[in-house]
Order: sequence, then C-alpha cells, then structure tokens
Amino acid sequence: MATNNKIALVTGGSRGLGKNMAIKLAEKGINVVLTYNSKKDEADEVVAEIEKIGPKAAALQLNAGDIKSFDAFFVQFKTVLKDTFGTDHFDFLINNAGFGSYNLFAETTEEQFDQLMNVHFKGVYFLTQKALSIINDGGRIINISSGLARFAYPNYSAYASMKGAVEVLSRYMAKELGARGIAVNVVAPGAIETDFGGGHVRDNENVNKMVAAATALGRAGVPDDIGGVVAFLCTEEGRWINAQRIEVSGGQNI
Repeated sequence: MATNNKIALVTGGSRGLGKNMAIKLAEKGINVVLTYNSKKDEADEVVAEIEKIGPKAAALQLNAGDIKSFDAFFVQFKTVLKDTFGTDHFDFLINNAGFGSYNLFAETTEEQFDQLMNVHFKGVYFLTQKALSIINDGGRIINISSGLARFAYPNYSAYASMKGAVEVLSRYMAKELGARGIAVNVVAPGAIETDFGGGHVRDNENVNKMVAAATALGRAGVPDDIGGVVAFLCTEEGRWINAQRIEVSGGQNI
C-alpha cells in the first residue's frame, strides 16, 4: 500500500481501542508512532502488524500520567522521527491513553481522583502543549472522550468528569490552534468490548446485556467501530470537521 508520509502519534496504541486506531490509520497509508505504558511485547506486535500493511511504525514507552517525564519522551520521539521517518515534525496527535476506575462518588479517594486526572486530563493538556512545536501546521488533534460525559451511570463520576474537561479543552484548542490550520476534535466511544477496566463490558454478561438494551443498534460496541472514525478525521475528507464532539456509541442512552 502507498504511504502518504503523514505521521500519527497514538498514545496507548498497544491494545484495545488505541491498537485499532493505529491499524486503521495505517490502512489509510499513515505512518504511526504508538506509545505503551508497560507491555512492550504487545506494542511491538502492533508495530509489526502496521509494517505488514505498508506504512512505517515505531513504539515508545510513555506513562501518560507522569507529566514530568514528557520532556524526556519528546527527546526520544524526535529521535524516532529523525531515524525512522527522516523528519522532525509529525501531523496527527491522538490522545487515547487511559484506564478505567470504578468507584461511587461517595467512596472515591483523592489518590484515585488524581490518578484519573493526571492521565485523562492534565496529561492530555501538557502532552499536547509540548507537542505544538513539532506538529505540522494543517495537522489534526483528536482527543478521546467517552459517552459517559453525556449520560451518567453510577461509579464513573471522576472518570467522566475528566472526559468532560477534555471536551471543553478541545474547543479551546480548536479556537487557539485554528490560525495554524490545526483541527481539534473529540471522539467519544460508548461502551466497547475491550480489556479496558478489566474487560468490564466484554466479559461481564450482565453489563453487556444492559449496554445492548440501552443502545439503539442493539449491541455493545467493538474496537472496529471506533478506529476508522479516528482515521477518517485524519484524512483530507475530514478536513472541515473542527471543534466537534463525535459520539460513536451506536445510539447509547438516547
């Protein structure tokens, strides 16, 4: 397949939705650098899968909640851009890295709150800020949110609050980066069958049935429902979509 020399950085791209996004980007001819938190072997497998499709790929370790590590990460990222892709800039940033934490509002600890905030909001804020000097004008930023920022289930108050913050942030990014031709959008998946949150939707039959019953299209989502939407937003056809929240939930809780 012909590659188009565009490069995407996908955080949390070694499994689940991030893996699907990375592969769908590759199918559009886009080169991919993906990050992983701890499982290098899974990340290397995704890199191999992308290279089979045709584009170039690389994997870098990143703890998306450790803001003080970001400067060192960007030193590594710039080296990979130079050595693997022969450039010093990239085009598309997909802020996908995340984890699930399920606690009632009354029982959420400050530590749990801070862990969620650091990965899902503060990390997104400052990783994107540090990327601005090397993202090309005319590039795209896609922040991954959740259907839970629109509808409410018990146990998700902290997680969903961070996603709501990212949705507001995305509009401000779009406003301020528009002068550089950079479009910023939110993709908000509904409940998806992955290993996210310990496979909560995928492996718990009762949860799966509840989600299916609440969804107009009658089932829980799967990763293949999401990655292609992210990839589309990085194509020329998606160039005029900006400052939007695109929920990809099959019509959950409508």
